[in-house]
Amino acid sequence: MSNYENLKVWHRAVELAVSIYKLTGDNKFFVKDFGLKDQMRRASVSISSNISEGDELGTDKQAIRQFFIAKGSAAE
Repeated sequence: MSNYENLKVWHRAVELAVSIYKLTGDNKFFVKDFGLKDQMRRASVSISSNISEGDELGTDKQAIRQFFIAKGSAAE
């Protein structure tokens, strides 16, 4: 596998997580709904984490599994 930091999709996932943290931190709509705020944050971080983990596992089969998990986090 390649170095995950060279993957465009990994960079986009990190940008998404940063955006989600900014949105949920400054937005008055999330002040009372800590559960939704926390879930959105965890799911967004999970995307880049699973991409990097899949890239580092060493086999294509394991990487593909992690990439599908990342896709599920994006849908979440």
